[in-house]
Amino acid sequence: MTTLDSLRADDNALAPHYSRFRVADRLLLSAHSHQAWPDVAEEGLADAFADAARDVDEKWTAAFAKADELRAGFRALLSDPHGEYALGANTHELVIRFLSAIELRSRPRLVTTGGEFHTLRRQLARLEEEGVEVVRVPVDPVPTLAERVAAEVDGNTAAVLVSAVLFETSRLVPGLAHLADVCRAGNVELVVDAYHALGVVPFSLHDLGLTNAWVVGGGYKYLQLGEGNCFLRLPAHAQELRPVVTGWYAEFGALADRQRPDRVAYATGGDRFAGATYDPSSHYRGVRVQRFFAEQGLTPEFLRTVSQHQVGLLAQCFDDLGLPADVVSRDRETPLGMIGGFLSLRSPSAGDLQIALGERGVRTDSRGSYLRFGPAPYLSDAQLEAAMATLGKVVAG
Repeated sequence: MTTLDSLRADDNALAPHYSRFRVADRLLLSAHSHQAWPDVAEEGLADAFADAARDVDEKWTAAFAKADELRAGFRALLSDPHGEYALGANTHELVIRFLSAIELRSRPRLVTTGGEFHTLRRQLARLEEEGVEVVRVPVDPVPTLAERVAAEVDGNTAAVLVSAVLFETSRLVPGLAHLADVCRAGNVELVVDAYHALGVVPFSLHDLGLTNAWVVGGGYKYLQLGEGNCFLRLPAHAQELRPVVTGWYAEFGALADRQRPDRVAYATGGDRFAGATYDPSSHYRGVRVQRFFAEQGLTPEFLRTVSQHQVGLLAQCFDDLGLPADVVSRDRETPLGMIGGFLSLRSPSAGDLQIALGERGVRTDSRGSYLRFGPAPYLSDAQLEAAMATLGKVVAG
């Protein structure tokens, strides 16, 4: 069984399973954006090719079975054994289907925050140009963010869209249960983006009070599933909705409404929000990686322990550098337990620092004025220390 001590060591116990990505030889600190894939991911891709070569157009029986297994993995992550899940290549297409299903004509108002990922930022800005009112609640102070978002909900609000973990700062957003209660009381849809939580923050819908919420997420980041493995979790009342943006896969198993034969029919369950023909190889890869996580004991709780250790170590190493605060600094007021899977540093030269670090073999990334160090369970403590020491050298010139 994998232990924290076995991952901290210079010969990290997981690293040999990621030989194709050469994680033991590289300082990959962009794991909050794109984690390395374990070697078994290639087996999944090979299986997809083998099934297609053998079965040609009949491959979809096996492909749909992989999709069901992938959904089961997402249900387990959310402690949501009976939930319905629509799958998509990315969260954008899933959010679009959701937006096409709600009553924006009669309630043309959306409430969100000023700290949402680009999928929402851009799409909501474009809807705003078309006359939809978009209310953006300032992120700070984060401890009251959910409460302040809830205060903006009114009779014209069709939906609220928020993140569980802020993508720029890695801060967890508390109070989502209260926000869910307010939305439910006002018959307002609540969408929670869990992308930056899954794999580093346990995300039980029941414990979080989000059983009536929509949840979007995917495996490109901490779950190591690669591209093309995103989901939209549907609350029970979603079976009453009819998305306008709908693919022909959404009619699989649908029975025509005998009372309204003139209406487009929809499948039940997650397929109600399905799209159309897709590349199933991503699901083969994703399922094989999910199995690998189970084999290695990489549960949400264990991964949280690893993440908290690694982020805490990076923070301590940064503090030990004693760098000028006007060059680069970090939030020291937020406790470690309220931080997600990466250390976010603030700098007016974040982009330049990222480039300079990359030239010295340390891969990070930046968003505006935030430089992000994203560890992963296959990195040793020595690698994390070396990466942060490199930042000190960069700043020193």
